[in-house]
Amino acid sequence: MKKSTLFLAIALLTSISAIAQRRYPAPRRYPASSQRRVNDDYNKVKFGIVGGVNLSNVVDVNDSRFDTDTKAGLNIGLSLDVPIIKPLSFEGEVLYSQKGYRAATIDGDFTQRNHFIDVPLLAKLKLAPQFNVVVGPQISFLMSTQNIYRNGFTTIREDVYTRDADGYNKALIGGVVGVGIDLSPNVELRGRYTLDLQSTNRDRVTYVPQYRNQVFQIGLGFKFF
Repeated sequence: MKKSTLFLAIALLTSISAIAQRRYPAPRRYPASSQRRVNDDYNKVKFGIVGGVNLSNVVDVNDSRFDTDTKAGLNIGLSLDVPIIKPLSFEGEVLYSQKGYRAATIDGDFTQRNHFIDVPLLAKLKLAPQFNVVVGPQISFLMSTQNIYRNGFTTIREDVYTRDADGYNKALIGGVVGVGIDLSPNVELRGRYTLDLQSTNRDRVTYVPQYRNQVFQIGLGFKFF
């Protein structure tokens, strides 16, 4: 009798356990290697492609009352994120960046388009799991400049400031500040503001305008581990 009762009890417990497992399955356990990969992503060097939109204008240096408007452009390039000590890392980039401005004069509309190679060297601070801020210097190398004049009847285009002796600064030191939001482990939404700390005029040549470039940027970064 005792053996029969024990057998029935074991069978009942087994049945209840099987039903419970079917109705309330155990949480999925991921391999330890996958968990370590998620936790250690911060400690990996990351390469990436970045790109976005530039909204550029200029800051007048000598208060010449030269009114300008924003000009849209693009930026695209490569990035490298090197961890230092959590939550701090170094982020360096090499970008092709379009800058410039628009202005209305008594003779017509004037537009200047500048083509730069920008090299920002940034400290990146991760303030939250999906949010970071960046700040640091930037070196900008002028590749070419094009001026366009329109007076309603004709359009004049000229390439200027391409020679070493023309008095235009070909390398400019600037500053960068920005924020980033991780949309996924491999995609970042980023916004930045850049400002040249040097004037465009190197030798105080009269026909070279004295101003500093400023750019608002918004774009995406794609990371590859």
